[in-house]
Amino acid sequence: MSSHHVVRDTQEPALIIANGESCSRDLLDQLLEWNPIVMVLDGALPRVIELGIKIDIVLGDFDREHRPEQYLLHQYPVEIIHTPDQEKTDLQKGIELLITRNHKAINVIWATGKRADHTLNNLNCLATYKDQVNMVVYDDYSKIFCLPKSFDKWYIKDANISLMPLGLVTGITSSGLSYNLNNDNLETGVRSSSSNSAAIDGTVKIIHESGHLLLMECKD
Repeated sequence: MSSHHVVRDTQEPALIIANGESCSRDLLDQLLEWNPIVMVLDGALPRVIELGIKIDIVLGDFDREHRPEQYLLHQYPVEIIHTPDQEKTDLQKGIELLITRNHKAINVIWATGKRADHTLNNLNCLATYKDQVNMVVYDDYSKIFCLPKSFDKWYIKDANISLMPLGLVTGITSSGLSYNLNNDNLETGVRSSSSNSAAIDGTVKIIHESGHLLLMECKD
């Protein structure tokens, strides 16, 4: 059975495995190496068990036919949390639980692909909780996070960077991109800055005045 990082430190990012498209084993192992807590949403439990991953928390409404206990006989100790509230998604409930336990950062995988409605809801969580926790969604092709008002990071030349608004985002100014913005607005369904890239090896800086702006580091 694969184990994960043994340090129990809420300063290190917890890992939530949602129930979307699976990622590569390489990516999964990279994230497991640095995540002290692994939470699995109940719909993904059978697939995760098959991979031999040590689980700390299973969370969900358990509205499917399977019972979590039957999968977890060799996983002791595992915390099983029943969250029947239908007003929130299992991912929202998982994020909120980790926030109440003082986790400062969360990585999320298996949150994209498969059902499009689930993917959209999961990405919206990046905006919903951006002021409460540092959160990143990973899949085999993208690393996605919600930008603070001021952001800078070093990138290699031609690194793919897309700026995708959730709703209206105002006053965006950037430097270091192939196509920079200068006090521009982006808006869902109106204008985005997809398939942009780092102009040179160096720091990309992005500021914005208001709204929720996702940065997607993508690869084909």
